[in-house]
Amino acid sequence: MHRIACVSAVALLVAFGHVAHAQLPDPGMEVVPGRTALLITDPQNDFLSPDGVTWGVVGESVTENHTVEHIGMLFETAEAAGVPTFISPHYYYPSDHGWHFEGALEKLMHAIGMFNRTGPLDLEGFAGSGADWLDEYKEYIEHDDTVVVSPHKVYGPETNDLVLQLRKRGVDKVILGGMSANLCVEAHMRELMEQGFEVAVVKDATAAAKVPDGNGYAAALTNFRFIANAVWTTEEAVAHVEAAHAAD
Repeated sequence: MHRIACVSAVALLVAFGHVAHAQLPDPGMEVVPGRTALLITDPQNDFLSPDGVTWGVVGESVTENHTVEHIGMLFETAEAAGVPTFISPHYYYPSDHGWHFEGALEKLMHAIGMFNRTGPLDLEGFAGSGADWLDEYKEYIEHDDTVVVSPHKVYGPETNDLVLQLRKRGVDKVILGGMSANLCVEAHMRELMEQGFEVAVVKDATAAAKVPDGNGYAAALTNFRFIANAVWTTEEAVAHVEAAHAAD
């Protein structure tokens, strides 16, 4: 009996060893017209413009990934294929600066005035500000068919109406890009997965800060691969959308 138990234990260790060294599965995601949407988080100047307040830490990653161009390609492809586009923006109003505590990046964002607006019903000073859209995206965002949801206040969509807006339109598959990789993009991916959506993250349509404490983009890539249904390049995302549109 002791020998059998030992043999069984060894067999279990070998099996777990094989699992530990196995390649992660790639579930993939099928783009289905009418059920698939493009979601872009924070396509705003403070993240994506050289004049933005975070450019000093995100600029290298944005440039390396050609993030601005790739997000633009996703917008253009979605419009051409009739894929609905959703924007989840990040805004801070004066009342948000009355918070009694913040996490590390929240504290920094409040300190540098990132995404500041004068109020939820006031657009004074909005045009061209850090909270405004990047100019090259405005033709896609300021469009009757684009859904701009209420702002998220930390990183994920738990504090806005994104999930409601997706479900009300029968969307259960999301192509996800935007800023920044290990913060709002990752938080949106996690919550959408928890809410029962399929999510394909476009890994070169995002970027993140590189600071002495760590590389946010590298951290996000690991979690994208571990959690999302699919991790695509922009080229792959465009090909999936175009193929689905052609077959429809």
